[in-house]
Amino acid sequence: MSGSGVETSHARAPGASAQAQGERANVGVEHWAEARPDEIALIEDDRSLTWRQLNILSDAVAEALSQQGVAAGDVVAVRTHIRIEWAIIDLALSKIGCRLLGLNWRLTPGEVAGIISDSGARALFFDDSDPAPLLDAVVSIPSLTLVGIDYSGDKASTLSDMLDIAAPTRIAKAPAPLVIYTSGTTGRPRGVVIAPRPGAEQAFAEYQADVAQHGAQVAGDVVLVTMPMSHAIGPAIVRAAEALGNRMIILRRFDPEEVLRLIDAYRVSFWTGVPTMFKRLAALPAEAFVDRDLSSIRVLSVGGAPTTTSLKQWINATFGPCLYEGYGASEVGMVTALPPGMDSDRPGSCGRPFRHVEISVRGTDGSPLAPGEIGEIWVRSPLAINGYLNAPPLSPEDLDVEGFFRVGDVGRIDEQGYLYLVDRSKDLIVAGGVNIYPAEVEAALLKHPAIQDAAVIGIPDDDFGERVKAFCEVKPSHSVDEAEILQHCRRHLASYKCPRSVEIIDELPRNAMGKVLKRNLRQPYWEGQERSI
Repeated sequence: MSGSGVETSHARAPGASAQAQGERANVGVEHWAEARPDEIALIEDDRSLTWRQLNILSDAVAEALSQQGVAAGDVVAVRTHIRIEWAIIDLALSKIGCRLLGLNWRLTPGEVAGIISDSGARALFFDDSDPAPLLDAVVSIPSLTLVGIDYSGDKASTLSDMLDIAAPTRIAKAPAPLVIYTSGTTGRPRGVVIAPRPGAEQAFAEYQADVAQHGAQVAGDVVLVTMPMSHAIGPAIVRAAEALGNRMIILRRFDPEEVLRLIDAYRVSFWTGVPTMFKRLAALPAEAFVDRDLSSIRVLSVGGAPTTTSLKQWINATFGPCLYEGYGASEVGMVTALPPGMDSDRPGSCGRPFRHVEISVRGTDGSPLAPGEIGEIWVRSPLAINGYLNAPPLSPEDLDVEGFFRVGDVGRIDEQGYLYLVDRSKDLIVAGGVNIYPAEVEAALLKHPAIQDAAVIGIPDDDFGERVKAFCEVKPSHSVDEAEILQHCRRHLASYKCPRSVEIIDELPRNAMGKVLKRNLRQPYWEGQERSI
């Protein structure tokens, strides 16, 4: 990341070629509840809801919340798995005019309590199988309405009671604004309110139209929903399906064989996943694909983490040329897009910026770098935040005077404006003064036929400051030892990049988006010590 260039590596999406086309009509569940009342909208296992049922039940929840004092502008937290009830609650909040705070169901009760207090949430929906620790952690928070989905007890209201309320018809004027707390991989989680930047409303509308053209749903799609509702992508998928009247197939817990069954059984045409999901599909034995018709797939979209070339090749060979890739961050929205076929023309790229999105690659001193040089990525977009929820303004180290936000990733831009990610800046390993990018080492590890997934970190070293350590998941029915993995790395990497040790583990720690939590892997080695980056 060192060095400074005289030319600016600064990409801007072309404006003239990204005219807003095919903007969706302002329709939603209420429209389909009248136009197609008895058509199935959502399916989860043996449960389903029609458009009319979805609308009526959301009216009931909106009425129940209003009776408990929840009003327009309030923050309501929703901590659930991917399930039918999320759609009911989301629509209810939009009918009231609330903001929806998506909470990762993997967070500890203490973490949830901290976020609830920080956000000032007025209500919390939860579906914990054992809710006692959560209730103990949040029960003392003043003016907090607690609603359990699978709960029966006296410490919270129940969703089933809400659904039985006779309620007047309400109309949702707009989707509930999302509040998403960052995963906290570099410190205390902070709330991001996903809304257009003040004064950028027209640019935001044109930006949204451009984003919608990249691997977008179209009317008639059957949508498989496997993305968490605690991030922006999951809600966006559901809301787009509601706007178009598309049927949604809900998979609460990811299972690769069940994915194949659902695609076959329901003729799924649209699916968004993270690389981990596709890796687990690719690890299935060949017989799992026998008699499974996958030809209905029209769009596969992948994001949330880098996708290796070998995995892209497997996806294209299995599903056909339907893979859409993109890059984004909670604080700035979607940044780039790469359509099908371009991965072979621009291998390793995550595409070009959307309209009204600008990318600046900068050196350690903050100066712009020339095309091709590797540095930190700064982004300006119609969604770029000015600050976090209930927090002081951002410092110039994170948001400059021109409105560019420092996203924390490392990459480069080529002469044609295509972005290439290298790694997270916090994950960079500095050994003997040399920069080592874990993503490059991980890509080499994943070339081994027995390795399903890998994570690489830097751990303390008395001589070099840091040394490379790898953690590997092994594919089912495969076996490999540390010596074989190290020998494999020496065939694919320069010696200074090779891991000095390898640990084989059952499962890498991940957040709800499937991103590996490297902080969890580093913590035992760095406890009580300071890293230089």
